[in-house]
Amino acid sequence: SLSAASGLAEMGAHWIHGPSPGNPVFCLASQYGLLGPEAALEENQQAEAGGHPPLPSVTYSSSGRVLSPKAVSEARDLFYALLASTRAFQGSKKPPAPSVGQYLRAEIARRVPTMAGGVEDARRLQLAVLAACLKLECCISGTHSMDLVALEPFGEYVSLPGLDCTFPGGYSSLSECLLSALPEGTVLLNKPVRTIRWRGSFREEGDDSRDFPIRVECEDGDAFLADHVIVTVPLGFLKERHQEFFQPPLPERKVEAIQRLGFGTNNKIFLEFEQPFWEPEQQLLEVVWEDESPLEEPSADPEANWFKKLIGFVVLQPPEQHGHVLCGFIAGKESEHMEKLSNAEVLSAMTHLLRRLTGNPSLPAPRSMLRSRWHSAPYTRGSYSYVAVGSSGDDIDVLAQPLPEDPQDPRPLQLLFAGEATHRTFYSTTHGALLSGWREAERLNHL
Repeated sequence: SLSAASGLAEMGAHWIHGPSPGNPVFCLASQYGLLGPEAALEENQQAEAGGHPPLPSVTYSSSGRVLSPKAVSEARDLFYALLASTRAFQGSKKPPAPSVGQYLRAEIARRVPTMAGGVEDARRLQLAVLAACLKLECCISGTHSMDLVALEPFGEYVSLPGLDCTFPGGYSSLSECLLSALPEGTVLLNKPVRTIRWRGSFREEGDDSRDFPIRVECEDGDAFLADHVIVTVPLGFLKERHQEFFQPPLPERKVEAIQRLGFGTNNKIFLEFEQPFWEPEQQLLEVVWEDESPLEEPSADPEANWFKKLIGFVVLQPPEQHGHVLCGFIAGKESEHMEKLSNAEVLSAMTHLLRRLTGNPSLPAPRSMLRSRWHSAPYTRGSYSYVAVGSSGDDIDVLAQPLPEDPQDPRPLQLLFAGEATHRTFYSTTHGALLSGWREAERLNHL
């Protein structure tokens, strides 16, 4: 979390998704007293948002006008109805399409003739809104395109009830509470690991009384001997480095699961303004490109048009704490291209975009800009996982299986695996990551 004015900017996890009793992050945050009064309200815990927080919003179009809420909600309702219908294909032997994207496109195409009462301009606008809905879904799934997300297992992901909420003191306030219970010096930061050697027989220098199956070697030359290691590195890191990271290498089944599962990039761009150009009640500024349609290929040259992938901006609340800050979200290849640009280039693109959307060519530029770069981060290489075409929820379970594979091995549970990508129904979330850590701790407790 980095400070802007007086507030803070979450570079990583933003919301508690589904803050209700079934969410362990919410339960811990409540116990520690880290949440605002709204989060505790009974009706907010019971709200079914289906993973799509309903913030009061305004929708700008690329022609510089505000779109009619009725036109927008009509198209959005259709999109969410179609998205909900994907759940029917769970466990189906012959899903109608390999990917969520192809299925949604086919369903949209079927409905085009009757869309917007057949009025051409209104129909074109509906398609443009549907294209924007698909981009939002890319951010939620952390993928470049919904064509990469497998249709059949898509419904395995579970959305918890509750209106998504944020931490007034930042997400890190939770980890600080958890850390405060541990003895001083338990957690070593800035100590990257180069190699985990397992299935070995390692001894402490000058102590022959026992040997250890694992030696964790750090990039600074330090090493730690262990009976068990819980590995929680992101799937993006595993995809790139599993071969040299584990000695001996992981078994083939595990490697195939790592390769098959999806891992994409979702980034944030924070813009801080002297004065808001939006109304106080508006908490989400959405963007629709009027010439786009889910049924047509996106305009070539994603480098030149990368900013068109941006879904819009969330207004950080409350302004008394944050100042006037917008947080934009962008996923996929365009998001990865954005990471390569300079601060000045990103700031300039955002200024031009907002002037175009508001139809105000003299809109003042943001006074500062801050962005995440999850794809460039060497130990992350992206944001979070999704179940890609060609993989299934079984791959998540294979990724989660401890090693060695033989439960009769005299030295069981040498390598254990946790992290969001190892939770079959809550992948991509902080609560999934937390539960996966507890799951592996339980395994060791039962030894």
